[in-house]
Amino acid sequence: MSHSTYNQLWREANSTINDLLVQEVPAEPPKPEKDRLTVFQKLATLYIKYVQIFRKLESSYDQIVHPQKRRILRQVLDGTMGRLLEVKDEMVNLEFSEFHYFDDILSDLKLTPNDIEIPIPKYFLYERKKVLQDREQLLGKILSKMGPAVKDSDREAKKMSFEEAIRLVQIHERARQGRLRAKFMREIRLEEEREKLAAQRGAPTLDPDLAATRIQKIWKGFVQRKVTRREREEEMVFIGMVPGKEVKTKKITPQAFAEKTEADRHITQEENEVEYQQALVTIKEKIRQVEGPDIKETMQDQIRQWFIECRDATGKFPDYPDEEDGGSALLFREKTPEEVEAELKAKEEDKGKKKGKKGKKSGKKSGKKKKGKKSGKKGKKGKKGDGDEEEEEPGWKMQESKFIPAVSEAHNNFESKLWQ
Repeated sequence: MSHSTYNQLWREANSTINDLLVQEVPAEPPKPEKDRLTVFQKLATLYIKYVQIFRKLESSYDQIVHPQKRRILRQVLDGTMGRLLEVKDEMVNLEFSEFHYFDDILSDLKLTPNDIEIPIPKYFLYERKKVLQDREQLLGKILSKMGPAVKDSDREAKKMSFEEAIRLVQIHERARQGRLRAKFMREIRLEEEREKLAAQRGAPTLDPDLAATRIQKIWKGFVQRKVTRREREEEMVFIGMVPGKEVKTKKITPQAFAEKTEADRHITQEENEVEYQQALVTIKEKIRQVEGPDIKETMQDQIRQWFIECRDATGKFPDYPDEEDGGSALLFREKTPEEVEAELKAKEEDKGKKKGKKGKKSGKKSGKKKKGKKSGKKGKKGKKGDGDEEEEEPGWKMQESKFIPAVSEAHNNFESKLWQ
């Protein structure tokens, strides 16, 4: 399939994600659901939709060659898989079973059981290809080292003397010669018996018409079997059970061409990834060399201007912001000098208050002991208000998801960067 096809799959998956996010992140918290069947229908529908999204995203991620697109796709793909597992866990906790039946829902959505099969993501193997190859090489080295040791142990277990070896060879050779002699004598005996039978019967005589009939029978049978074999092959080709002769040509079939295209895209993905990583370094270095001096000079001018404005506003030069406060980044937040000066003063006052509180703590400890007796009497009165808390309504509620924020963020990135 073409690149536009996989982009279209991505767009369809994002459209479905948008609908699910509206459903899963409502404006108001939903009320607890008491009907167990309704809850299962809701969870099963979510599960099926997430499976469809996962299948589309996995196909797109496997064949899209753009590095930046693949990063956003990977984020939403991982989030979708996590959310899929969460929904499955909710269904297991609800039904107390790991096997569920979606026949009614599939018929309503006009889907087949094959549409909700979860394939193993191909990037599980491609991204771990080097690790798997290293593991195979390591196992090969271990087996190669262990192989001779095992053979040596076998040899040590089967040691024998030179005389025993000669005797064993002689026994096997005599047995072989005996078998050949017996076979030869049996053939001679059978030949003698055939000659005796032929001498007793005399010369064979056969009627010419009978001989011609037998020859015709054999020939017609041979011809008919040949015709039947050809017709059977043609029938099997016609019903598609056997490939025709044209398949044996060297032309590339559509299936082989599709597999070759997928393999070529995997190679292109690796090349683009290497080029992207190199570009991150080279472009950053290029910007630092070309635009770095201008940027540095501009920032210095802004810092000088800020000091001058602060001096004009307050009558003195302000202190330079500490590294903990943000350093020079605090000066580039589009704030007036008065606001920056006020923030610095407020932070200095907070530090002074913290130091003052440490000195007062020692004086308060003695006062707390006296107040402890009075607080014990008031504790009894406070117990009356404990029963006034509202009890939670019984019913089922969806647990808070840990993957919805990641899916939502990736979806927003897709929408904002106009990669549709």
